[in-house]
Amino acid sequence: MRHVPQLIHLFATLILLLSFAMIAQRRIVTLLHLFLAQGAALVATSFLLAAVSNQPHLYVSGALTLVLKVLCIPWLLHRLIRKLNVRWDVETLLNIPSTMLIGIMLVIFAFSLALPVSRLSDSIAGAALGIALACIFLSFLMMITRSKAVAQIVAFLSMENGLILAAITITHGMPMVVEFGIALDVLVAVLILGVFLFQLREKFDTLDIHHLEALKEDGV
Repeated sequence: MRHVPQLIHLFATLILLLSFAMIAQRRIVTLLHLFLAQGAALVATSFLLAAVSNQPHLYVSGALTLVLKVLCIPWLLHRLIRKLNVRWDVETLLNIPSTMLIGIMLVIFAFSLALPVSRLSDSIAGAALGIALACIFLSFLMMITRSKAVAQIVAFLSMENGLILAAITITHGMPMVVEFGIALDVLVAVLILGVFLFQLREKFDTLDIHHLEALKEDGV
């Protein structure tokens, strides 16, 4: 059991590396695979924390993440991109090197921001707060720099992964009622966003969200 904290930080670091891979990825299918792997790493982190901290509700949190982020949502998104015939997301506001450079600066800022809180935390994985904040910032960056709606959905879900990582590593999770509520909200949000994507494709024959500005100009 003495190696469990190192394993927790290893999986937390893997989550951060996958976030970096996601902001550099232009292929939608590969982006979904990276998101699935990030969810699996988050599940492993939850289970390890549950084992070392004797917090049984973290097993439930990990199981919810497994069902939603590793099984259900990736499956739904794969069906969605097959029906919409989406494979690539090449339209980014910044090139990949510039995006990666900004990502590195955001990671440095996140660790600087989290350092005082991490020192006060008595959690075995308190140092993972910086990683969680970095994942959130990187997800924000992906939402800003991507123009395709599918990539922005994945960025939103990845941001929630960062929030869950912060919750389980610093406070050993949220109350179960809150976790079930968030899980339901996320699933419903994905279903609604799926309907939105079909409507966007039907009206504009593209998934570029910049075309929504045309609705504003038309007074819709």
